[in-house]
Amino acid sequence: MAISLNNLVERDIAIDLGTDTTLLYVAGRGIRLREPTIVAVDREDGHLVKVGEDARKMLGRTPANIAAVHPIAAGVISDYDMTAAMLRELIRRVSSFSLFKPRVLVCVPGNITGVEERAILDAVIEGGGRKVYLVQSAVATAVGAGLDVNRPNGHMIVDIGSGTTECAVVSVNGVVESESIKVAGAAFDEAIVKYIRRKHNLLIGNPTAEALKKSLGCVKERPEVVYEEIKGRCLMTGLPRNVTINSDEMVEALSEPAETILETIHMVLERTQPELVADISENGIVLSGGGSLLYGMDRLIAERTGIPAHVVDDALSCTAYGAGRMLSRLDGMRDGMQNYARSRLLRKGEK
Repeated sequence: MAISLNNLVERDIAIDLGTDTTLLYVAGRGIRLREPTIVAVDREDGHLVKVGEDARKMLGRTPANIAAVHPIAAGVISDYDMTAAMLRELIRRVSSFSLFKPRVLVCVPGNITGVEERAILDAVIEGGGRKVYLVQSAVATAVGAGLDVNRPNGHMIVDIGSGTTECAVVSVNGVVESESIKVAGAAFDEAIVKYIRRKHNLLIGNPTAEALKKSLGCVKERPEVVYEEIKGRCLMTGLPRNVTINSDEMVEALSEPAETILETIHMVLERTQPELVADISENGIVLSGGGSLLYGMDRLIAERTGIPAHVVDDALSCTAYGAGRMLSRLDGMRDGMQNYARSRLLRKGEK
């Protein structure tokens, strides 16, 4: 089989390492891989069995010696060995014909610690990266949304992902103020499970709750009430039972996590310099991530803050696209740890 010379040259890679989904953007080719952040591992010898979608399909259908692992939690590594193994497989898939190891740009949360940075750097190098560059997710999201982050002009980014919600103020190519909380898509799912259990005496699983969130979920009342039937296990009889849920119930079910996100936005605004708040008031609040797609999320934030809010065009991929655009800047970026203060503390500790 003939191999094009274009495949043999080095191609930089950008990685949006999410709690639920990992995206790989290859320079000049766009997003080439979108896989669930799950690995299936053999408990007996620790070797990797499946990665991504193949591993997700094995959930609940494997023998006792096979375990499904989520190696990323809240945007940082929770299982180093599995993360390195997953990245090795994913990078191999998008750069299998390259003669050179790629340079890799990785999106990281704004509140990442020096130790967590080092773990990501080492895992990507072990996974097949030649040099590793870190960029704060909020900056990548802003670039993906088409904002000019180089100017001294404040923009607020609210990224509601699966494991975390990150609220950040971006200006002059960096994060000025930020806050990250573990209330996001997974917390919405848990809130739905608890509500249906309390209100209908019915037990449902997280996959059912997630499907209900996507089809019926809302944080503001819809113009017309929408209904959907779900099936679960009755807590009174232990037998299967069907109940009908409506969209107004979803508003009630999701009110608590939505309120927590609103409080975080208010907290960040209170800590932000007045000049930047004035910029944000004019520019509006940019929403991204799967949680931002909940019906009424943008209107709820706008009503409670008095600042216009809008969801980016591709909320699920915006951060990856932004990181991909930043690949052209790698020659001017410093590889390695970006958290300089913590980096110095680590070096002192090593001595």
